[in-house]
Amino acid sequence: MSVVVLLCLLHAASADFYSWDGPSRVAPDPVLNIGSACSTDQSSCGCCFMLQETNKLKTYFDATLTELEKEYVKTNKSLHTVEVSRVAFTVSLYSGDNFRCFGPFSDNKIIIYKHAFINYGGAYNTDTGIFTVPYSGVYSLAITVYSDSGSPGSPLALCGTLYVNDKAVAGAKDLNKYDREDSATIVVALQLTAGDKVFISLSKGCFICDDSSHYNTFSAFLLYVTE
Repeated sequence: MSVVVLLCLLHAASADFYSWDGPSRVAPDPVLNIGSACSTDQSSCGCCFMLQETNKLKTYFDATLTELEKEYVKTNKSLHTVEVSRVAFTVSLYSGDNFRCFGPFSDNKIIIYKHAFINYGGAYNTDTGIFTVPYSGVYSLAITVYSDSGSPGSPLALCGTLYVNDKAVAGAKDLNKYDREDSATIVVALQLTAGDKVFISLSKGCFICDDSSHYNTFSAFLLYVTE
């Protein structure tokens, strides 16, 4: 395209500049006298028009490329943010084959879930039972608690409460002498702030039981980050 345009311009310029009608003749400026060139030489007019359109296209494509580059950088940054802010875990109380219970205690106790199925981001601590929120955002949280009284007629005391920074958010409780075993599930979506401490508490006098079947679980994952 550039070669064609250059040849057209050379042709338009040479149409008058190299005329042999006399030494005193002065050639018109091929750029400033486009209208004159069009009236005397249609091929010169066509070449000038092609050059103008080529310049317009170049300007348009340069602007479009710049916008595409900006969008690429923005998208790449968003993907990077998603990758580095992955937060998801599911943990259970025990993983051994032996059936055993946690509690009862004389005071409220944080339930320490020892077995981690996944713990992306490492935000849940299997030593303390506390989930420390790494990024401010909306999270989905779910807990399931299960208990077994051991024998018919024995008291069943099933309790589990979701706490955020020592404030109770949601809980489940079942105290009776009629069920030998029972379970409860809580699912919530919460706006959490980076640094919040989230944990599950076992109320005093209650107990939960588990084995490798993983009856008692605690899960959370980040839905989306907020400012």
